[in-house]
Amino acid sequence: MADHGRTVVQAARDFEVSWPIANAAFTAAAKATLPEVTPTVEHLGIDETRRGKAKFRLVTGPDGSDVWEVVADRWHVGFCDLGRKGNREWELRNRLTRSAARMHAAHLDPMVADLEALPKKIGQPILAAWNCKEDLMDLLALHGTGADRTTISARLTRFYESAAASGLPEMERLATTVSTWWPQILAGIATGITNAASEGINRAIKTDARCAFGYRNPANQRLRARCATTRRARGHLATRTSGRYSRPRRS
Repeated sequence: MADHGRTVVQAARDFEVSWPIANAAFTAAAKATLPEVTPTVEHLGIDETRRGKAKFRLVTGPDGSDVWEVVADRWHVGFCDLGRKGNREWELRNRLTRSAARMHAAHLDPMVADLEALPKKIGQPILAAWNCKEDLMDLLALHGTGADRTTISARLTRFYESAAASGLPEMERLATTVSTWWPQILAGIATGITNAASEGINRAIKTDARCAFGYRNPANQRLRARCATTRRARGHLATRTSGRYSRPRRS
């Protein structure tokens, strides 16, 4: 449960014990493994996780009309260190999602040629979206480089122009999203710090809660969440065993 993400029910069934016995064993193991004092962090990341669905009840408002009142809306607040390196939340899966700057010409040129060879109504939108993505990645590549505002502004303008020229609603929505969150994006580019680690931790907490079909006890959920989000640091996640960036699994 602590190191492999298994639910209490699953572990109890596998070892043919009751739920309370399995949960008590997990609680004892988790308390012995997790540090009582939070280690010093380099950059603090914060994100919230909702504990199930909010509950409402129908009441009479001040003007006599019926209104919905929140009865329960419980949350957990997760904290993590943004200073850790190597915790990328995505992997490159195919050539279209890769950065052109990291692709060899022997792979890049045939991909573009294949898109141009497709029927125009199919290949052209894909190529236009890919070019928008590349312009956005060029902008985000300035993250932590100490680029001046003129360079950042030029690349931002190029992305907006590419999105507008694509004629694709999806790219227009992407440009709108970038515009809405631009102060935060600019802060990330200028400081070299993002909240990606907090979002990744939050996703792991939600996945654990879904696997358990929710929790009734907040203390149990906090303990499970801490174990689920520290597995890599404790050496209990499988790593690459082949390929360019292969690393042996820890014993």
